Amino acid sequence: MPDSAPAPTVLTLSHEDAGLRLDRVLARRCPEFSRSALQRWIEQGRVEQAGEVVSRKTKALAGAEVSILPAPPEAMSAEPQDIPLAILFEDAHLIVLDKPAGLVVHPAPGHPDGTLVNALLYHAGVQGGADPLRPGIVHRLDKDTSGVMAVAKSPQAHERLVEMFQQHALERAYLAIALGRPPQSITYDTFHTRHHGDRKKFTSRGDRGRRAVTHLETVELLHGSALVRCRLETGRTHQIRVHLAEHGHPVLGDPLYGKSISDPELRRVSSELGRQALHAALLTFAHPITGEAMRFETEPPEDFLSALHALRAG
Repeated sequence: MPDSAPAPTVLTLSHEDAGLRLDRVLARRCPEFSRSALQRWIEQGRVEQAGEVVSRKTKALAGAEVSILPAPPEAMSAEPQDIPLAILFEDAHLIVLDKPAGLVVHPAPGHPDGTLVNALLYHAGVQGGADPLRPGIVHRLDKDTSGVMAVAKSPQAHERLVEMFQQHALERAYLAIALGRPPQSITYDTFHTRHHGDRKKFTSRGDRGRRAVTHLETVELLHGSALVRCRLETGRTHQIRVHLAEHGHPVLGDPLYGKSISDPELRRVSSELGRQALHAALLTFAHPITGEAMRFETEPPEDFLSALHALRAG
């Protein structure tokens, strides 16, 4: 392997990892790397287990030391684009914005441009992080989820914000319209892992994975549904959508985790909304450089409010 390559990531496998495909174990144990990147590095001979180069079929060995040598980052391919942003706060280190539904956060297969990253590069020249396609990004919202996002503008702010998210040193709350009658108040504390049958989905029904904690409170009962507030203790991919769906109350309009709706009014509202009714309403944290207390809260966008109004009337 080339001497100029980045420093390797080294970890020791546990007895729980034994017998599982190594690429799946590494995707769970090393969330800072995407699974596609890990598989690419395995094919390039950049991953070793117990001193041996592995393949994509290699099984994990209990107690073995695994070394991952990331490939050098590719040249930046995300280009600045003049896309409007709803900015809530901005200084030299930080930008906080209200992301609209429908805007993808960073370039990916199928979305090479027209993303929030393209807009941020045009507006603020954001920096920080090892991934050239995600400069400044420390957390993300799904394409069709709206709401508050914080983005680093400097490497120092990026490093500190990443630490804060890893330590759960922030407060995040979402509003959602959930089908059925959710409990008045409940905490979902589960494992969270990739769904074995559908690689686009995640699940909380396994007996292993990363911990996922969502605190739910019902705010208002609606026609066949309820407005709920979900406070995140952890921030796993699709966490709220998974927790609500797998406990019988999927988010209205969720195309991935939703279920067939028999009620004609609910079906009409869901169709008109055309996306999951999920909004990142609140984000509070200490400024990554100054330590100043920051609090940002936004109302859901018009399509969410229209769905809410229709279900109140119904």
